[in-house]
Amino acid sequence: MELKTIDKSFAVSPQIEAKDVAEIAKAGYKTIICNRPDGEGNDQPLFHEIEEAARLHGLEAHYLPVESGKVSDADAEAFGDRLEAAPKPVFAYCRSGTRSVTLWSLSRADKMPLADILAAAKGAGYDMSGVVRRIANAGKTPQEAIDGKFEVVVVGAGSAGIAVASSLLARAPELNIAVIDPADIHYYQPGWTLVGGGVFEADET
Repeated sequence: MELKTIDKSFAVSPQIEAKDVAEIAKAGYKTIICNRPDGEGNDQPLFHEIEEAARLHGLEAHYLPVESGKVSDADAEAFGDRLEAAPKPVFAYCRSGTRSVTLWSLSRADKMPLADILAAAKGAGYDMSGVVRRIANAGKTPQEAIDGKFEVVVVGAGSAGIAVASSLLARAPELNIAVIDPADIHYYQPGWTLVGGGVFEADET
């Protein structure tokens, strides 16, 4: 078992076996939280095996499974509630420990500075850069609102998207069109495409 301390009241590890519970109890942990769904891997013990071993050693055990790569805001909230109520220190595990650390990071977002959360996770070998915006947003997924209404939205600002927008405007100049694209840089010359839309003359492009 590879136990990794996040702070004085919380630690994680990759998948554990029932026999590891004795070591967890000896280390002083009072609660075990499982964040890995039963049956995710063919070689993992079922939660009830861990739970039985925990009871034998006087530890609480809780099953809060989260699908890999899909930690929701509701998952983080449930984890935070359990973390607050559980006897401490708390030990959590999943396949690699990443889900458990992610849940901890999101659940601590309104209780610790962002830098401290990231540093604690990094110190244990976990990179939380993938959820840093959620942590900065009090542990919630940011909801980006766009202030604008358009009759036509063209997704993709490459030459094809611009050609579509140009063609529509050539036929209906009053249309309110938005062209959106996630890329900041495009390697083409849109002037040639826009000639057909009357934006440029051929000899000026």
